Amino acid sequence: MDSNNFLGNCGVGEREGRVASGLVARRHYRLIHGIGRSGDIAAVQPKAAGSSLLNKLTNSIVLDIIRLAGVRTASSCFVVPMATGMSLTLCFLTLRHRRPKAKYILWPRIDQKSCFKSMITAGFEPVVIENVLEGDELRTDLVAVETKIQDLGADNILCVHSTTSCFAPRVPDRLEELAEICTKHDIPHIVNNAYGVQSSKCMHLIQQGARRGRIDAFVQSLDKNFMVPIGGAVIAGFSDAFVQEISKMYPGGASASPSLDVLITLLSLGTKGYQQLLKERKEMFSYLSSELKNLAEAYSERLLETPHNPISLAMSLKKLDEQNSTAVTQLGSMLFTRQVSGARVVPLGSLQTVSGYAFKGFMSHTDSYPCAYLNAASAIGMSKQDVDVFLKRLDKCLKTLAKGKNHGKDTPILNEEEMVSEMGKCSTNAAEGNAKS
Repeated sequence: MDSNNFLGNCGVGEREGRVASGLVARRHYRLIHGIGRSGDIAAVQPKAAGSSLLNKLTNSIVLDIIRLAGVRTASSCFVVPMATGMSLTLCFLTLRHRRPKAKYILWPRIDQKSCFKSMITAGFEPVVIENVLEGDELRTDLVAVETKIQDLGADNILCVHSTTSCFAPRVPDRLEELAEICTKHDIPHIVNNAYGVQSSKCMHLIQQGARRGRIDAFVQSLDKNFMVPIGGAVIAGFSDAFVQEISKMYPGGASASPSLDVLITLLSLGTKGYQQLLKERKEMFSYLSSELKNLAEAYSERLLETPHNPISLAMSLKKLDEQNSTAVTQLGSMLFTRQVSGARVVPLGSLQTVSGYAFKGFMSHTDSYPCAYLNAASAIGMSKQDVDVFLKRLDKCLKTLAKGKNHGKDTPILNEEEMVSEMGKCSTNAAEGNAKS
């Protein structure tokens, strides 16, 4: 249904869906024109009726999944071919037209670079709201939010930028209370729901926040929630008019690949298939939690108590850190070279500058968390085998460090370039193994 595939088509424009490589054409199923038009990413493209139809189907199916996952009153959404950070930027730029005087964004701290840069890229000044420690958990400081609104003036604040899914010991923001504060002061509220679709608790928080107060839009990643390649996100909301306003802010047409990937995936899984994955993820979270707790206790550590975080877990590394000051970072390198990806080792006192802003204790979501720790998450698609292999390798690493071995000798602490090089060796070994088999 796209014009570039019509047998009698005669194209005389600058964009006629011509592709030099047959491999590229097959990779995209000859859907070359992409989605949207120069003025609206959601608009129908006359040259690409087929791609436009697929895009509308995708948006409808994704909205159905969002409602199924817990945000029942979501009224509209669209897939955008940008990852979460740039999609948040698009939301902020849309709000700029509604609030031309505003220059600040209130942001309860989460140590993740892309969501922070999304505000800088949009041209706004982030106002960092430090979290408060409650037990082991880092939670939203509602008093500090209210104080900042009084200090800066509500008209000067573009929005509150809150977060659901995050690394423990930080937990999802108090969305309901923040939504009520936003309603009280007439301030927009944008939620970073990066990998929250897979969590019924995160989706419930959004639903309740919209019911009790104000949530203008919430943004989620395609790859983290639907197991597709990185490069897409879903912008959803409770007002058709505002979601449409965001889509019209996108300049130009766009790639159809993220939409097509998620459409194929969701049609392959079906409703029951996706619900089964969500069920299995919850089961794996419980299993990972109990097994990691047992392992922690075996080394005189403990699983941090973070009951409000439904995806991520944290295991203390206090004893390990006390034994040797380099052992914590050493553990991260040891896990990486043993092909354990996704585990985060967070030492004490890291200092990181992001877009000119200095963060003490970076990665721990606070200036001085009481102890170093290790993160592991139970995300969609994780299997029992993944958990068992991770725990086995972690156990071996901790055992080695407990014996006083490998401190800067057998397994050096790797920087980013060395990690890339090491991963290259792993992939080469895997390729050779596949060739032999």
